[in-house]
Amino acid sequence: MSNFQYCIECNNMLYPREDKIARTLRLACRNCDYSEVAATSKVYRHELITSNVEGLHFSQDAATDYTLPRTEKECPRCHHHEAVFYQMHSRRGDSRMTLVYVCAGCGFAYEDQ
Repeated sequence: MSNFQYCIECNNMLYPREDKIARTLRLACRNCDYSEVAATSKVYRHELITSNVEGLHFSQDAATDYTLPRTEKECPRCHHHEAVFYQMHSRRGDSRMTLVYVCAGCGFAYEDQ
């Protein structure tokens, strides 16, 4: 994957922009008028895959996020004994918070029962 490029005028990150007239890929600053021709015509895009497990919206990358707290809760699917957890608002109309666990072994998300 390529490295990030930065504006030489204001030090902000450069973003890919198509030059339709010259049919080239340029890297342009969003804060000033600086732009340069990109060294490669490849643009990488990272998308987080989200799942809807019984109404739970979570990121499958949550199990690998080392900023989330971890616990030794057993997964109901694979019986692995490590999970990350976080709180989210319930979608049931009330304003209570739901504790969501994501198994570090298989990525299965489940609520505290």
